[in-house]
Amino acid sequence: MERRIYICDDEAGILRYLQKMLVAQGFGVEVFSSPLHLLRHLEEGSSEDAVGLLLLDMKMPDLDGIDTLRRVRQLRPQLLVVMMTGHGTIDSAVEAMKLGAYDYLTKPFPQEKLFAVVRHCLEREQLLEENRQLRSELSSQADPGTLIAESPVFRKVVELAMRVAPTDSSVLILGESGTGKEVVARTIHRASLRRDQRFVAINCAALTETLLESQLFGHVRGAFTGAAQNQKGILEEAHGGTLFLDEIGDVSAALQAKLLRVLQEGEFIPVGATRPKRVDVRFIAATNKDLEKEVAAGRFREDLFYRLNVIGLSLPPLRERGADIEPLARHFLGKMAVKTASAVRRIDPEAIAALRAYSWPGNVRELENVIERGTILAEGEVLTPDALPLKLTRDVRVAAPEAGPLPLREAERRQIVLALRETAWNKTQAANLLGITRKTLDRKVKEFDLSPAAPHPHP
Repeated sequence: MERRIYICDDEAGILRYLQKMLVAQGFGVEVFSSPLHLLRHLEEGSSEDAVGLLLLDMKMPDLDGIDTLRRVRQLRPQLLVVMMTGHGTIDSAVEAMKLGAYDYLTKPFPQEKLFAVVRHCLEREQLLEENRQLRSELSSQADPGTLIAESPVFRKVVELAMRVAPTDSSVLILGESGTGKEVVARTIHRASLRRDQRFVAINCAALTETLLESQLFGHVRGAFTGAAQNQKGILEEAHGGTLFLDEIGDVSAALQAKLLRVLQEGEFIPVGATRPKRVDVRFIAATNKDLEKEVAAGRFREDLFYRLNVIGLSLPPLRERGADIEPLARHFLGKMAVKTASAVRRIDPEAIAALRAYSWPGNVRELENVIERGTILAEGEVLTPDALPLKLTRDVRVAAPEAGPLPLREAERRQIVLALRETAWNKTQAANLLGITRKTLDRKVKEFDLSPAAPHPHP
């Protein structure tokens, strides 16, 4: 990627001199004789312009270097800035570095000093970019984004999600906090025809009404105090792709009406603007609230509910997905191994039993946190019950029968019944859960006279 150098100085001779030297070294250079011209260019240009460095003079008539630096940091916070200053303004250069300037050059400076500073800045930017790419790659390896659906109840949800993914229909995902609503939304996007476009997510409950409106629709310069420039909203950022509205049940009535217009007409008006803009976005919304009750209570618009709920997905809590607990735990263990270089590679069977016995009020998010905690506290390569929170191991002890150990035959029968129930009597899956062959399971089912229709004592 090309890394250009911007130079801003009000002296034409210095601009020509610096441009000639840097172009001769193979750099792409663009010069500005006024900070106002520079700021206008940055404001109108794309935030993805391949710019690596700005050489900024400290003393200029239109706007001094300190004020220009403040504006540049707002427009392009990643842009490296080197101040150029005379001997009498070194204190100001130091102040500029406190405001975010990377370095400063004292005039007159030799060519060697200029080249050294420029190359050091661009090498630093390239290193930061490589680090960002590496973190992205590691994140992708740690979390490939595939849904883990061993349990029949969750597999049905995933199958429905895959059926609706290729369409442009709106999807409403319901479920308790931590059940994986955003993971499902991202999976739908990746399986859709919009997969090459952006997936943009926003938590509607995390922002005030005013800030949420500005974030969604954008604003024009002067729309409110502090709106120094035009700002795109995430609706425009998601154009051609998918917009995920998390916690849609917390959106105010006024914003509900504006969202309904986008869903119906495909257009919106930025804050402070008068003309509408058109946008092509696929909507996926999620909430942990019962929206039908919210509609009945008058807190959520009925027309918006039906627009969003073209396809409804109800995610089961983790306590109803017993067959998913162990594979999820192993998945998070692998994720932590990449994220923290953890030495933990396996989960002790007793720890697995504790995880399966727990009720998981925080759902999948809580399970991930527990595994992260366990990998930090575990000694060696095995995550044991000692590394789990006390409440998990305590629940296992409470669940144990007070009368003492069960007869071996009864304990065996209960485990088989439990495995069959969790897999909806899929014997192949139940055998895998129990760690036995399908043939052995068939023999045990016959031995204990088990059948799906027959009532069984609590396992």
